Amino acid sequence: MIIIKTKRLYLRELVPTDKTELAKVLSDPESMQYYPAPFTDTKVDNWINWNIENYCKYQHGLWAVIKKDGDEFIGDCGITMQDINGEIVPEIGFHIIKEFCNQGYATEAAQACKEYAFEVLKYPKVYSYTIEQNIPSQGVAKKIGLKFEKSYSESGETHIVHAAIKND
Repeated sequence: MIIIKTKRLYLRELVPTDKTELAKVLSDPESMQYYPAPFTDTKVDNWINWNIENYCKYQHGLWAVIKKDGDEFIGDCGITMQDINGEIVPEIGFHIIKEFCNQGYATEAAQACKEYAFEVLKYPKVYSYTIEQNIPSQGVAKKIGLKFEKSYSESGETHIVHAAIKND
């Protein structure tokens, strides 16, 4: 089922058979350099299952990002409930397979997710957070209109939080 359509992409729910394609980003050391470690096969399975649970619990999660031209799987993007400095909030996140990076796909998908969060899910505010070193993800947050809100330290790392308020 298609959740969101953009000019070049559509987002749909992840399914277990997406594992091989999703592993191209989640198990890639370069793509996952801002995570503690690349994902194992089991962790990719768990990631898909966590999102399927989120669809049931919240009516959203990370969705498969598919190029309309050729129906090609290029990553995931969506809205998950995250603990950001002790507060559970809707956060826009994404992972794009590296061969598709720097082509505007993350920005296009994240912008659509922001609009979905406000217009469909009726969240009054959405967030994005990364570790301080993850400049590319912070750039996407800024491109879709999220503004720096705060930074905080956790587990020895500085986290940067961006946010947008509906109609901001």
